[in-house]
Amino acid sequence: MRGNPSTSRALNRRLILNLLRNRGPMPRAEIATVTGLSPAAVTFVVTELIEEGLVVEGKAQPGATGRRPVPVDINYGGHLAVGFKLRHDSIDCVLTDLATTPIASFDMPVPDTRPETMVEAIATAIPKLLADAGRTGSPVMGVGVSIPGEVDAVKGICIQSPRFGWRNLAFPELLREQVHIPVWIDDDISAFTVAQRLFGAGRNYSNFATIAVGTGVGSSLVMDGEIYHGSHGLAGKLGHIITVPGGRLCECGRRGCLQAHTAEAAMIDEWGLRRGAKATRDEYAAAVETGDADALEIMAQAGELIGRHLADLVNLFDPEVLIAGGEAMQFGDAILEPIRRSMAKYVFLNTPELLPDWVPGSWARGAAALATQHFFDLDVE
Repeated sequence: MRGNPSTSRALNRRLILNLLRNRGPMPRAEIATVTGLSPAAVTFVVTELIEEGLVVEGKAQPGATGRRPVPVDINYGGHLAVGFKLRHDSIDCVLTDLATTPIASFDMPVPDTRPETMVEAIATAIPKLLADAGRTGSPVMGVGVSIPGEVDAVKGICIQSPRFGWRNLAFPELLREQVHIPVWIDDDISAFTVAQRLFGAGRNYSNFATIAVGTGVGSSLVMDGEIYHGSHGLAGKLGHIITVPGGRLCECGRRGCLQAHTAEAAMIDEWGLRRGAKATRDEYAAAVETGDADALEIMAQAGELIGRHLADLVNLFDPEVLIAGGEAMQFGDAILEPIRRSMAKYVFLNTPELLPDWVPGSWARGAAALATQHFFDLDVE
């Protein structure tokens, strides 16, 4: 029984595109050797990809005798995506190429969190991003939006966002009606993880986990190269593990969640209580930088709790590496070392390396990766 030709073609395209993503430019003959495809099959697919503008030929490799091999590579700069990280008072906006390399970016204030407000702001931001990049009129392959809350990425529904007051909202449908471009959504940490899987610290690992500490606390798992969302899109809710029964009130309505005790706001609030005055993030960051004992102790306590629950995750899923992101990573070793020490105490065997991979703009870049991943993860029926 012969396979479906269209399925084989899609599989071959996906195989070659991801090989080029991972290995960089390669001649056709080498692609055939690495993939096990016949030279004819590789030539057919590569020719098709070149005609579509998805792949480009490079310069012939020097030093070879006879006909010199010509490498091919993905046309990263020829295709654009936009990413938007939604916040309660602003939107992080970014235009990227296929490698999620930022081309233009800015923050856009929003007066409220109503869906129509967010849709209008994004629709306004897209042409401005293109203009800022000098790419006015260029086609955009897709829009990625990351949302704080619980998201069913497959169905394209925000199940709930306590921060925004959203529940069972089909946000992509609302946005597509305005921008007429494919739209994908996911929660913040999953979007960050997609970017890590494609082009970040996780690109060379099949099994890894991410942890983000910032406005909230979250995690995500990549298993056998795919993000694990769970049965209802709720996997990875590390921040909502009850760590202090009856403790601080969390935004989810329960008490004692890890997030309520270890997110940036919790650390800042605790430091403010100790010094007897409400504190800002900048004040707390300055205190950490100058070695304030209370500020560092609070961060160490948060790191201890986070590390303990990360150890549980490691003991359950055995990831090759952990990748850390979120705004708190800007504190560096002040947050990372307590997490590492705690993990070392509680992991059963083989504590994985904890790698920070975070720069300002990482959230929006992760959102853009929700669109670019569909270039590499082609639908195969």
